[in-house]
Amino acid sequence: AGEDNGVLLLVANNDRKMRIEVGYGLEGTLTDLHTKLIIENDMVPAFRAGDFSGGIAKAVDDMVMVLEGNPEELEARGTRNPADSVDPIVALFIIVWATLFLGGLAMAFLPPIFGTKLSPGVYKWLGMTFRYGQRSSSASSGGVWTTGTGSGWSSGRSGGGWS
Repeated sequence: AGEDNGVLLLVANNDRKMRIEVGYGLEGTLTDLHTKLIIENDMVPAFRAGDFSGGIAKAVDDMVMVLEGNPEELEARGTRNPADSVDPIVALFIIVWATLFLGGLAMAFLPPIFGTKLSPGVYKWLGMTFRYGQRSSSASSGGVWTTGTGSGWSSGRSGGGWS
């Protein structure tokens, strides 16, 4: 008496809930990790298949195995059957949401930094307009950039100057 070394397996069939309560005296041996593995790997699959007595029997066998000092088998089965895998539909929703949200942020912040394309061969960056690949009346075909203010400075391969 007074050792608190009991284990209680609770199943509420109509509520579709189950729980393993461990007394204070056994918490170091039968940890929360072990009870979660027992529920997720033994009880849930058996209950979904309609085998309630088989799920309870398997859970009790695994609790006894852990209490006898052999939790490695249970932990090895837990790593083979990860119960916390993400549902593909949830993953798809997260990817679509992140793309829309982060794409909108990228479109709001990146063009002022890296520039925007105004039309074919015309780009704007840091308030300056750049024109690439446009032929002028002279033999040069270099890039031209302006500040977009009308009285700005323009330059090209042909020498340019103040306009």
